[in-house]
Amino acid sequence: MPRIISNDYLTLLVRLVLGGVFIYAAYYKIVDPAQFAKSIWYYHLVLGQVINISALILPWLELLTGVALILGAYYRGAVLWVNILLLVFIAALASAAYRGISIDCGCFKAAAASSDSAMQTIYRDFGYLVLGIQLWLSRSRRWMLANL
Repeated sequence: MPRIISNDYLTLLVRLVLGGVFIYAAYYKIVDPAQFAKSIWYYHLVLGQVINISALILPWLELLTGVALILGAYYRGAVLWVNILLLVFIAALASAAYRGISIDCGCFKAAAASSDSAMQTIYRDFGYLVLGIQLWLSRSRRWMLANL
């Protein structure tokens, strides 16, 4: 099993996929932070004073994390942030679903209503988390900008 987890090609593919997802997710949030702030508000988890700053910081964190994953720069920190963010996203979605709030996750484009169920989005995020765990466990350092 460790040979599969640390496979150079698998690790590169997972870095490209997760990095691309995080960069894509950050794009609309950076372009329209006001709409993303609304998306955060729909969860009813964050205090009003923190919503705007979260809407400004989170997309840039996603973008930088995605770029770092793809380039392999500050790799361990990027993988750690990806996994932390995915756990936070899963917890927020699960909380909203538990409370009966039917909202869009705000992952890629902010909206009040969702076409996907919260459970579908949670399953997707768990899939991404499995990929993130593979990156954490992989010892492959091939095709990375820096081995930091």
